Amino acid sequence: MREPLYKSRPVEPNPARYGGERINDFIMMSEAFSNAYRIETPAGSVQLNAGMGMEAPVIDANFKRFSDTPVHTLIFTQGHVDHVGGTAYFREQNPGLRVVASSRFAEHQAYDTRLAPFRGNRSAFAFAEKFADAFNYYKAQGYSDFPAQDQPTPDLLVEERMAFELGGTNFELIALPGAETNDSLIVWLPQHKICFTGNLFGCPFGHFPNLVTIRGDRYREALVVAHAVDTVRALQPEMICYGHHAPIIGSELIQDELTALYNAIHYVHDETVKGMNEGKDVHTLMAEITLPPEMEVGQGYGKVSWSVRAIWESYGGWFHHQSTTELYAIPQSSVAMDLVELAGGAEAIVERAAEQHAHGQHEKALHLLDIVRDAGADTGQSRALGATVHQALLDSSNNFWLSAWLQNQIRKLQAKVPE
Repeated sequence: MREPLYKSRPVEPNPARYGGERINDFIMMSEAFSNAYRIETPAGSVQLNAGMGMEAPVIDANFKRFSDTPVHTLIFTQGHVDHVGGTAYFREQNPGLRVVASSRFAEHQAYDTRLAPFRGNRSAFAFAEKFADAFNYYKAQGYSDFPAQDQPTPDLLVEERMAFELGGTNFELIALPGAETNDSLIVWLPQHKICFTGNLFGCPFGHFPNLVTIRGDRYREALVVAHAVDTVRALQPEMICYGHHAPIIGSELIQDELTALYNAIHYVHDETVKGMNEGKDVHTLMAEITLPPEMEVGQGYGKVSWSVRAIWESYGGWFHHQSTTELYAIPQSSVAMDLVELAGGAEAIVERAAEQHAHGQHEKALHLLDIVRDAGADTGQSRALGATVHQALLDSSNNFWLSAWLQNQIRKLQAKVPE
Protein backbone atom coordinates (compact mmCIF):
# COMPACT_ATOMS: atom_id res chain seq x y z
CA MET A 1 0.00 0.00 0.00
CA ARG A 2 1.46 3.34 -1.09
CA GLU A 3 1.96 5.96 1.60
CA PRO A 4 1.87 9.30 -0.28
CA LEU A 5 5.22 11.06 0.00
CA TYR A 6 3.75 14.56 0.38
CA LYS A 7 2.77 13.73 3.96
CA SER A 8 6.42 13.65 5.01
CA ARG A 9 7.72 16.65 3.06
CA PRO A 10 7.44 20.42 3.73
CA VAL A 11 5.48 22.64 1.36
CA GLU A 12 6.49 26.29 1.78
CA PRO A 13 9.33 27.80 -0.26
CA ASN A 14 11.73 29.94 1.73
CA PRO A 15 14.65 32.23 0.85
CA ALA A 16 18.24 31.02 1.03
CA ARG A 17 19.88 30.66 4.43
CA TYR A 18 23.54 30.11 5.12
CA GLY A 19 24.43 26.44 5.26
CA GLY A 20 23.90 24.26 2.23
CA GLU A 21 24.55 20.53 2.09
CA ARG A 22 26.17 17.79 0.10
CA ILE A 23 23.78 15.40 -1.65
CA ASN A 24 26.61 13.01 -2.52
CA ASP A 25 30.33 13.17 -3.30
CA PHE A 26 29.84 15.41 -6.36
CA ILE A 27 26.51 17.25 -5.91
CA MET A 28 25.82 20.15 -3.55
CA MET A 29 22.47 21.76 -2.79
CA SER A 30 21.53 25.19 -1.46
CA GLU A 31 17.86 25.54 -0.63
CA ALA A 32 16.42 28.92 -1.63
CA PHE A 33 13.21 30.36 -3.03
CA SER A 34 14.07 27.72 -5.64
CA ASN A 35 16.85 25.25 -4.98
CA ALA A 36 20.25 25.74 -6.57
CA TYR A 37 22.57 22.81 -7.22
CA ARG A 38 26.25 22.56 -8.10
CA ILE A 39 27.61 19.44 -9.81
CA GLU A 40 31.40 19.04 -9.55
CA THR A 41 33.63 17.58 -12.26
CA PRO A 42 37.43 17.64 -12.67
CA ALA A 43 36.97 20.18 -15.51
CA GLY A 44 34.74 22.57 -13.53
CA SER A 45 31.27 22.67 -12.02
CA VAL A 46 27.81 22.90 -13.53
CA GLN A 47 25.36 24.98 -11.50
CA LEU A 48 21.60 24.80 -11.76
CA ASN A 49 19.78 28.09 -11.03
CA ALA A 50 21.10 31.36 -9.66
CA GLY A 51 18.48 32.30 -7.06
CA MET A 52 17.14 35.81 -6.55
CA GLY A 53 19.71 38.58 -6.81
CA MET A 54 19.75 38.98 -3.04
CA GLU A 55 20.23 35.22 -2.56
CA ALA A 56 23.15 34.75 -4.95
CA PRO A 57 26.05 35.52 -2.53
CA VAL A 58 24.45 33.27 0.10
CA ILE A 59 24.05 30.41 -2.39
CA ASP A 60 27.64 30.89 -3.56
CA ALA A 61 28.95 30.90 0.02
CA ASN A 62 27.03 27.70 0.74
CA PHE A 63 28.65 25.94 -2.20
CA LYS A 64 32.12 27.26 -1.37
CA ARG A 65 31.89 25.64 2.06
CA PHE A 66 32.39 22.38 0.21
CA SER A 67 34.27 23.27 -2.96
CA ASP A 68 35.93 26.20 -4.73
CA THR A 69 35.79 24.60 -8.18
CA PRO A 70 34.99 27.33 -10.76
CA VAL A 71 31.57 27.19 -12.39
CA HIS A 72 31.80 26.31 -16.08
CA THR A 73 28.08 26.31 -16.96
CA LEU A 74 24.96 27.78 -15.35
CA ILE A 75 21.64 26.20 -16.37
CA PHE A 76 18.17 27.61 -15.68
CA THR A 77 15.53 24.99 -14.95
CA GLN A 78 12.95 27.68 -15.70
CA GLY A 79 12.75 31.43 -16.22
CA HIS A 80 11.08 32.61 -13.01
CA VAL A 81 12.85 35.39 -11.13
CA ASP A 82 13.91 33.08 -8.28
CA HIS A 83 15.88 30.97 -10.78
CA VAL A 84 17.66 33.66 -12.79
CA GLY A 85 18.02 36.81 -10.65
CA GLY A 86 21.53 36.08 -9.38
CA THR A 87 23.07 35.45 -12.81
CA ALA A 88 25.10 38.69 -12.98
CA TYR A 89 26.70 37.87 -9.62
CA PHE A 90 27.75 34.41 -10.78
CA ARG A 91 29.10 35.82 -14.05
CA GLU A 92 31.31 38.18 -12.03
CA GLN A 93 32.54 35.33 -9.86
CA ASN A 94 33.18 33.01 -12.81
CA PRO A 95 34.63 34.79 -15.88
CA GLY A 96 33.67 33.01 -19.10
CA LEU A 97 30.62 31.42 -17.48
CA ARG A 98 28.30 29.80 -20.04
CA VAL A 99 24.58 30.34 -19.33
CA VAL A 100 22.10 27.84 -20.80
CA ALA A 101 18.29 28.05 -20.98
CA SER A 102 15.34 26.75 -22.95
CA SER A 103 14.65 28.27 -26.36
CA ARG A 104 11.35 29.47 -24.84
CA PHE A 105 13.24 31.56 -22.28
CA ALA A 106 12.90 34.89 -24.12
CA GLU A 107 9.14 34.50 -24.53
CA HIS A 108 8.73 33.76 -20.84
CA GLN A 109 10.92 36.71 -19.82
CA ALA A 110 8.86 39.05 -21.99
CA TYR A 111 5.66 37.71 -20.47
CA ASP A 112 6.99 38.00 -16.91
CA THR A 113 8.24 41.55 -17.49
CA ARG A 114 4.96 42.63 -19.07
CA LEU A 115 3.02 41.76 -15.91
CA ALA A 116 5.68 42.33 -13.25
CA PRO A 117 3.90 45.19 -11.36
CA PHE A 118 0.54 43.40 -11.52
CA ARG A 119 1.91 40.08 -10.28
CA GLY A 120 4.24 41.63 -7.72
CA ASN A 121 1.37 43.50 -6.08
CA ARG A 122 -0.87 40.44 -6.12
CA SER A 123 1.70 38.07 -4.61
CA ALA A 124 2.75 40.40 -1.79
CA PHE A 125 0.23 38.87 0.63
CA ALA A 126 2.13 35.57 0.47
CA PHE A 127 5.75 36.72 0.23
CA ALA A 128 6.18 40.22 1.72
CA GLU A 129 6.89 38.91 5.22
CA LYS A 130 9.25 36.25 3.86
CA PHE A 131 11.29 38.93 2.09
CA ALA A 132 11.36 41.13 5.18
CA ASP A 133 12.48 38.22 7.36
CA ALA A 134 15.17 37.29 4.83
CA PHE A 135 16.62 40.82 4.70
CA ASN A 136 16.67 40.99 8.51
CA TYR A 137 18.38 37.59 8.66
CA TYR A 138 21.02 38.58 6.10
CA LYS A 139 21.77 41.83 7.89
CA ALA A 140 22.13 39.94 11.18
CA GLN A 141 24.72 37.77 9.44
CA GLY A 142 26.64 40.87 8.33
CA TYR A 143 25.47 40.72 4.73
CA SER A 144 23.76 43.86 3.43
CA ASP A 145 25.26 44.62 -0.01
CA PHE A 146 22.51 42.97 -2.03
CA PRO A 147 23.13 42.48 -5.77
CA ALA A 148 20.46 43.83 -8.08
CA GLN A 149 17.98 41.42 -9.61
CA ASP A 150 19.32 40.41 -13.01
CA GLN A 151 17.39 39.95 -16.25
CA PRO A 152 19.95 37.78 -18.02
CA THR A 153 20.49 36.84 -21.64
CA PRO A 154 21.55 33.19 -22.01
CA ASP A 155 24.55 32.25 -24.15
CA LEU A 156 23.05 29.00 -25.38
CA LEU A 157 19.44 27.92 -25.96
CA VAL A 158 18.10 24.37 -25.99
CA GLU A 159 15.40 23.74 -28.59
CA GLU A 160 14.42 20.22 -27.54
CA ARG A 161 17.42 18.22 -26.33
CA MET A 162 21.12 18.87 -25.91
CA ALA A 163 23.93 16.70 -24.59
CA PHE A 164 27.41 17.66 -23.43
CA GLU A 165 30.24 16.15 -21.44
CA LEU A 166 32.33 17.88 -18.81
CA GLY A 167 35.10 16.25 -16.82
CA GLY A 168 33.82 12.76 -17.57
CA THR A 169 30.22 13.50 -16.57
CA ASN A 170 27.53 13.30 -19.24
CA PHE A 171 24.72 15.86 -19.14
CA GLU A 172 21.47 15.65 -21.10
CA LEU A 173 19.19 18.69 -21.18
CA ILE A 174 15.53 18.24 -22.07
CA ALA A 175 13.31 21.26 -22.78
CA LEU A 176 9.58 20.88 -22.21
CA PRO A 177 6.74 22.98 -20.74
CA GLY A 178 5.83 22.17 -17.15
CA ALA A 179 3.54 23.10 -14.30
CA GLU A 180 4.95 26.60 -13.78
CA THR A 181 6.45 27.85 -17.05
CA ASN A 182 6.66 26.98 -20.72
CA ASP A 183 10.47 27.19 -20.63
CA SER A 184 11.24 24.38 -18.19
CA LEU A 185 14.54 22.60 -18.73
CA ILE A 186 15.42 19.37 -16.93
CA VAL A 187 18.94 18.01 -16.50
CA TRP A 188 19.54 14.26 -16.68
CA LEU A 189 22.74 12.53 -15.60
CA PRO A 190 22.42 9.16 -17.38
CA GLN A 191 25.54 7.64 -15.78
CA HIS A 192 24.08 8.22 -12.32
CA LYS A 193 20.33 8.06 -13.08
CA ILE A 194 19.85 11.44 -11.38
CA CYS A 195 17.29 13.92 -12.72
CA PHE A 196 17.20 17.62 -11.82
CA THR A 197 13.63 18.66 -12.54
CA GLY A 198 13.37 22.09 -10.95
CA ASN A 199 9.70 22.89 -10.35
CA LEU A 200 8.56 20.89 -13.36
CA PHE A 201 5.51 19.43 -11.57
CA GLY A 202 4.84 22.48 -9.42
CA CYS A 203 6.44 23.97 -6.33
CA PRO A 204 6.41 21.04 -3.84
CA PHE A 205 6.96 17.45 -5.00
CA GLY A 206 4.07 15.01 -4.58
CA HIS A 207 1.32 17.63 -4.84
CA PHE A 208 -1.31 18.34 -7.48
CA PRO A 209 0.03 20.95 -9.91
CA ASN A 210 -0.99 24.57 -9.51
CA LEU A 211 -2.90 24.99 -12.78
CA VAL A 212 -4.07 28.43 -11.69
CA THR A 213 -2.32 30.85 -9.34
CA ILE A 214 -3.98 33.13 -6.81
CA ARG A 215 -1.37 35.79 -7.57
CA GLY A 216 -2.50 35.83 -11.21
CA ASP A 217 -0.93 33.95 -14.11
CA ARG A 218 -1.97 32.30 -17.33
CA TYR A 219 -3.55 28.90 -16.92
CA ARG A 220 -1.20 25.89 -17.02
CA GLU A 221 -2.52 23.04 -19.15
CA ALA A 222 -3.22 19.75 -17.40
CA LEU A 223 -2.24 17.48 -20.28
CA VAL A 224 1.02 19.40 -20.81
CA VAL A 225 1.95 18.84 -17.15
CA ALA A 226 0.98 15.17 -17.39
CA HIS A 227 3.30 14.82 -20.40
CA ALA A 228 6.14 16.36 -18.38
CA VAL A 229 5.51 13.86 -15.58
CA ASP A 230 5.56 11.01 -18.08
CA THR A 231 8.79 12.25 -19.66
CA VAL A 232 10.62 12.07 -16.33
CA ARG A 233 8.96 8.79 -15.43
CA ALA A 234 10.27 7.22 -18.67
CA LEU A 235 13.85 8.09 -17.69
CA GLN A 236 13.46 5.78 -14.66
CA PRO A 237 15.52 7.98 -12.33
CA GLU A 238 16.90 6.68 -9.06
CA MET A 239 17.09 10.21 -7.62
CA ILE A 240 15.16 13.39 -8.36
CA CYS A 241 16.71 16.66 -7.22
CA TYR A 242 13.64 18.84 -7.07
CA GLY A 243 13.09 22.60 -7.07
CA HIS A 244 12.32 22.68 -3.36
CA HIS A 245 13.47 20.75 -0.31
CA ALA A 246 15.35 17.46 -0.18
CA PRO A 247 15.93 15.06 -3.09
CA ILE A 248 13.60 12.11 -3.67
CA ILE A 249 15.59 8.88 -3.59
CA GLY A 250 14.68 5.37 -4.77
CA SER A 251 13.50 4.21 -8.19
CA GLU A 252 10.42 2.39 -6.88
CA LEU A 253 9.31 5.34 -4.74
CA ILE A 254 9.79 7.74 -7.63
CA GLN A 255 7.86 5.53 -10.06
CA ASP A 256 4.99 5.15 -7.57
CA GLU A 257 4.79 8.90 -6.94
CA LEU A 258 5.01 9.91 -10.59
CA THR A 259 2.45 7.31 -11.62
CA ALA A 260 0.01 8.55 -8.98
CA LEU A 261 0.55 12.15 -10.07
CA TYR A 262 0.19 11.32 -13.77
CA ASN A 263 -3.04 9.39 -13.13
CA ALA A 264 -4.40 12.13 -10.83
CA ILE A 265 -3.88 14.85 -13.44
CA HIS A 266 -5.55 12.77 -16.16
CA TYR A 267 -8.42 11.82 -13.85
CA VAL A 268 -9.23 15.43 -12.94
CA HIS A 269 -8.89 16.51 -16.56
CA ASP A 270 -11.09 13.72 -17.91
CA GLU A 271 -13.76 14.09 -15.23
CA THR A 272 -13.94 17.84 -15.87
CA VAL A 273 -14.31 17.34 -19.61
CA LYS A 274 -16.91 14.64 -19.03
CA GLY A 275 -18.90 16.95 -16.74
CA MET A 276 -18.70 19.81 -19.23
CA ASN A 277 -20.08 17.58 -21.97
CA GLU A 278 -22.90 16.51 -19.64
CA GLY A 279 -23.85 20.16 -19.14
CA LYS A 280 -22.69 20.51 -15.54
CA ASP A 281 -21.67 23.97 -14.37
CA VAL A 282 -18.20 24.70 -13.06
CA HIS A 283 -19.20 25.05 -9.39
CA THR A 284 -20.93 21.67 -9.43
CA LEU A 285 -17.80 20.07 -10.85
CA MET A 286 -15.56 21.87 -8.36
CA ALA A 287 -17.61 20.33 -5.55
CA GLU A 288 -18.01 16.87 -7.10
CA ILE A 289 -14.58 15.94 -8.44
CA THR A 290 -12.24 14.40 -5.88
CA LEU A 291 -9.31 12.04 -6.28
CA PRO A 292 -9.69 8.28 -5.79
CA PRO A 293 -7.58 6.96 -2.86
CA GLU A 294 -5.04 5.26 -5.13
CA MET A 295 -4.31 8.61 -6.80
CA GLU A 296 -3.90 10.59 -3.60
CA VAL A 297 -1.44 13.45 -3.90
CA GLY A 298 -1.09 16.56 -1.79
CA GLN A 299 -3.00 19.77 -2.38
CA GLY A 300 -0.66 22.06 -0.50
CA TYR A 301 0.09 24.39 -3.42
CA GLY A 302 -2.47 23.62 -6.10
CA LYS A 303 -5.95 22.32 -5.31
CA VAL A 304 -8.08 19.89 -7.28
CA SER A 305 -11.13 22.18 -7.12
CA TRP A 306 -9.13 25.16 -8.42
CA SER A 307 -7.70 23.00 -11.19
CA VAL A 308 -11.18 21.88 -12.21
CA ARG A 309 -12.08 25.51 -12.79
CA ALA A 310 -8.80 26.16 -14.60
CA ILE A 311 -9.45 23.23 -16.95
CA TRP A 312 -13.09 24.27 -17.46
CA GLU A 313 -12.16 27.85 -18.34
CA SER A 314 -9.12 26.84 -20.42
CA TYR A 315 -11.53 24.96 -22.65
CA GLY A 316 -14.75 26.93 -22.18
CA GLY A 317 -13.64 30.49 -21.47
CA TRP A 318 -14.94 32.89 -18.84
CA PHE A 319 -18.60 32.96 -19.96
CA HIS A 320 -20.39 30.29 -17.93
CA HIS A 321 -23.87 30.79 -19.48
CA GLN A 322 -25.37 31.41 -16.03
CA SER A 323 -26.37 35.06 -16.37
CA THR A 324 -26.61 37.69 -19.08
CA THR A 325 -24.77 40.01 -16.69
CA GLU A 326 -21.57 38.01 -17.31
CA LEU A 327 -21.46 39.63 -20.74
CA TYR A 328 -21.54 43.22 -19.44
CA ALA A 329 -19.22 45.49 -17.50
CA ILE A 330 -21.48 46.14 -14.51
CA PRO A 331 -20.46 43.79 -11.66
CA GLN A 332 -22.79 42.12 -9.16
CA SER A 333 -21.33 44.33 -6.44
CA SER A 334 -23.04 47.33 -8.04
CA VAL A 335 -26.42 46.24 -6.59
CA ALA A 336 -25.08 45.63 -3.07
CA MET A 337 -26.67 48.79 -1.70
CA ASP A 338 -30.02 47.80 -3.23
CA LEU A 339 -29.85 44.49 -1.36
CA VAL A 340 -28.91 46.18 1.90
CA GLU A 341 -31.85 48.58 1.57
CA LEU A 342 -34.26 45.76 0.68
CA ALA A 343 -33.08 43.82 3.72
CA GLY A 344 -33.87 46.77 5.95
CA GLY A 345 -30.24 47.55 6.66
CA ALA A 346 -26.84 45.90 6.89
CA GLU A 347 -27.60 44.50 10.37
CA ALA A 348 -30.07 41.98 8.96
CA ILE A 349 -27.53 40.68 6.42
CA VAL A 350 -24.79 40.45 9.04
CA GLU A 351 -27.17 38.56 11.32
CA ARG A 352 -27.93 36.07 8.52
CA ALA A 353 -24.19 35.74 7.84
CA ALA A 354 -23.65 34.88 11.52
CA GLU A 355 -26.33 32.20 11.26
CA GLN A 356 -24.70 30.68 8.17
CA HIS A 357 -21.33 30.68 9.94
CA ALA A 358 -22.86 29.03 13.02
CA HIS A 359 -24.17 26.22 10.77
CA GLY A 360 -20.75 25.72 9.19
CA GLN A 361 -21.70 27.47 5.93
CA HIS A 362 -18.63 29.72 5.98
CA GLU A 363 -18.52 30.41 2.25
CA LYS A 364 -22.18 31.50 2.25
CA ALA A 365 -21.45 33.74 5.22
CA LEU A 366 -18.70 35.43 3.23
CA HIS A 367 -21.03 36.00 0.27
CA LEU A 368 -23.40 37.84 2.58
CA LEU A 369 -20.63 39.86 4.23
CA ASP A 370 -19.32 40.81 0.78
CA ILE A 371 -22.68 42.43 0.05
CA VAL A 372 -22.34 44.58 3.17
CA ARG A 373 -18.75 45.48 2.27
CA ASP A 374 -19.58 46.31 -1.36
CA ALA A 375 -22.41 48.54 -0.19
CA GLY A 376 -19.95 50.51 1.95
CA ALA A 377 -21.95 49.50 5.02
CA ASP A 378 -19.16 47.71 6.87
CA THR A 379 -19.10 48.06 10.65
CA GLY A 380 -16.83 46.82 13.40
CA GLN A 381 -19.31 43.99 13.94
CA SER A 382 -19.32 42.86 10.29
CA ARG A 383 -15.52 43.02 10.08
CA ALA A 384 -15.10 41.07 13.32
CA LEU A 385 -17.48 38.42 11.99
CA GLY A 386 -15.56 38.41 8.70
CA ALA A 387 -12.30 37.77 10.57
CA THR A 388 -13.96 34.94 12.51
CA VAL A 389 -15.27 33.32 9.33
CA HIS A 390 -11.88 33.59 7.65
CA GLN A 391 -10.29 32.00 10.73
CA ALA A 392 -12.70 29.06 10.50
CA LEU A 393 -11.68 28.54 6.87
CA LEU A 394 -8.00 28.90 7.81
CA ASP A 395 -8.34 26.22 10.47
CA SER A 396 -9.27 23.68 7.80
CA SER A 397 -6.75 24.83 5.16
CA ASN A 398 -3.62 22.86 4.31
CA ASN A 399 -2.77 24.88 1.20
CA PHE A 400 0.09 27.41 1.17
CA TRP A 401 -1.62 29.98 -1.05
CA LEU A 402 -5.07 29.68 0.51
CA SER A 403 -3.66 29.92 4.03
CA ALA A 404 -1.57 32.97 3.13
CA TRP A 405 -4.61 34.66 1.60
CA LEU A 406 -6.86 33.92 4.59
CA GLN A 407 -4.22 35.10 7.09
CA ASN A 408 -3.81 38.35 5.17
CA GLN A 409 -7.57 38.94 5.08
CA ILE A 410 -7.81 38.31 8.82
CA ARG A 411 -5.08 40.90 9.47
CA LYS A 412 -6.84 43.45 7.28
CA LEU A 413 -10.22 42.91 8.89
CA GLN A 414 -8.90 42.95 12.44
CA ALA A 415 -6.99 46.17 11.76
CA LYS A 416 -10.35 47.87 11.05
CA VAL A 417 -12.14 46.57 14.13
CA PRO A 418 -12.28 49.13 16.99
CA GLU A 419 -10.61 48.15 20.26
